[in-house]
Amino acid sequence: MPKGEGKVVAQNKKAYHDYFIEETYEAGIVLQGTEIKSIRAGKVNLKDSYARIQNGEITLIGVHISPYEQGNRYNHDPERERKLLLHKREILKLFGDTREAGYSLIPLKLYLKNGFCKVLLGLAKGKKNYDKRESLKQKEAKREIERAFRDRQKM
Repeated sequence: MPKGEGKVVAQNKKAYHDYFIEETYEAGIVLQGTEIKSIRAGKVNLKDSYARIQNGEITLIGVHISPYEQGNRYNHDPERERKLLLHKREILKLFGDTREAGYSLIPLKLYLKNGFCKVLLGLAKGKKNYDKRESLKQKEAKREIERAFRDRQKM
């Protein structure tokens, strides 16, 4: 199965609007207690989250996984930092890439693949306001072309 495929639980649609995504990496995520049950129920929010490399490990920051309702005292902190699992060479490559100006690691998707929870990380470069306007213009132009093509086929 290619990376990014599986049962998608949460998507960060705003990331595609705010950043140019250069590369993507599939990473495992270290969970504790009832977090996987909350993820399977779809109670995850990736908005305003990012990943940071520190001490040779990648940490996911700002992901909100709601506490599991039947978990009582075994529940977790919803905003805690979570470790991501990648190969050492991938971590070193990402470390070098994020040292360049303007690059950061943004989670794009959280999905279930073969019973495991995976995160699709994107190496992203921030967009300026004029870039965002340009992408909206391109999207609108593409829609117009498809609409004209569809109308032409109906005739």
